Amino acid sequence: METEKNVLVLQGGGALGAYQAGAFEALFASGRRTEWVVGVSIGAINAALIAGNPPDRRVERLRAFWDLVSSSGGAMPFLTGLIPRGFANELSASATMAQGVPGFFSPRFPPAAMMPAGSIGANSFYDTSPLRETLLELADFDYLNAGPVRLCIGAVNVETGNMTWFDSAKQTITPDHIMASGALPPGFPAVEIDGALYWDGGLVSNTPLQYVYDERSAEDLCIFQVDLFNARGKMPASIWDIDRAFGDLLRSISAHFAHEEHQMRAAAYDQIGVHKHDHERLIDSLRDIMDGERDTSERSARRLTEVLEEWFTGHFSRHDARLHHKLGPHSHE
Repeated sequence: METEKNVLVLQGGGALGAYQAGAFEALFASGRRTEWVVGVSIGAINAALIAGNPPDRRVERLRAFWDLVSSSGGAMPFLTGLIPRGFANELSASATMAQGVPGFFSPRFPPAAMMPAGSIGANSFYDTSPLRETLLELADFDYLNAGPVRLCIGAVNVETGNMTWFDSAKQTITPDHIMASGALPPGFPAVEIDGALYWDGGLVSNTPLQYVYDERSAEDLCIFQVDLFNARGKMPASIWDIDRAFGDLLRSISAHFAHEEHQMRAAAYDQIGVHKHDHERLIDSLRDIMDGERDTSERSARRLTEVLEEWFTGHFSRHDARLHHKLGPHSHE
C-alpha cells in the first residue's frame, strides 16, 4: 500500500548484524524506503548507520562498517579449506577474543581482573572507544536527529533492570545511545547517559517489535523483522548449538507475544495486565535456563521441557482460553 509506513526491526545477535545489512540492501534495491528503524544491540548500530545517512549512502556505510569489523581475518586465512569449518569458526572466535575487532573493541591492558574495583577498566574485558570513533565517522548525527527516518534504540538501565527506549522523535540521539544498546556485560562496559548507566538492550528484550506496537499511531505499518536463523532445525548437539537454539526460541516467542499483546490493547482487553505478566514469566524462565544451565545438553533440555509443559497446560487454560472466549478466533500471524 502506498500509504504504509515501512518499519525495520533489527535485533541483537552478532552475526545477525551482517545479515541485516544485506537484507536492508535488498529492500533498498527493491524500491522500499525505510521511514522508521528500531534496533537493539548490533541492530542498533545498523539502525544508526541507516538513519544517520541519506538514502544513497546507507548501503555504502553499512558495507564500510562490516568490511571494517571483519577485516582482521580472525583465524589464519590459509587454513580455509584445510580444517573443518566448525573448528575454523572456533579458532576465529578465539582470535577475536584475544585481539578484539578493528573499529569496534580492543582488549584492556592491564586486564580487568588486575584493576582495582571501581576503577576505569575494572568493569569490562574490552574497551569500546573504537566504536565511538567508527560511529562518528560513518554516521552523521546531525542528519540522524533532523532527518526523515525515525530511530529508536533500546538499552537496559543497570540499576533498575528496566528497558529504556531512546527515540529520535523525542530526544537527541548521540553515539552514547548506540553504544549503550550494545554494551553487553561483562565484555563491554556500561555506558553513562544523563547520570544513569546502561547495558545491552538484548538482556531484556532482544526483539524490539513491542516498542513499535506501543508507539504506533493510526497509520498502517509494513514491518520488516530480519531473522537469520530458522526456528525449525535439528536437535542441538553441543552447548553452542543449545545457546543458538535458545536465542532463536526467545526471538520467536517474543515476537508472538508482542503481536498478541497488541491485539489485546486494540480490543481494550481488561485482563491484559495479568496476561502480559505471564508472558514475562515465561521469558524470564527461558533466560534463567540460558544463563544457568548450559553445562549439559541433557539438563538444559530437561528443564526446558518442564518449563514449556507447565506453560502449555497452565497459561493456555488460565489465560488463553479466557482471551479466546473474549475476542473470539484471532490471528497469530
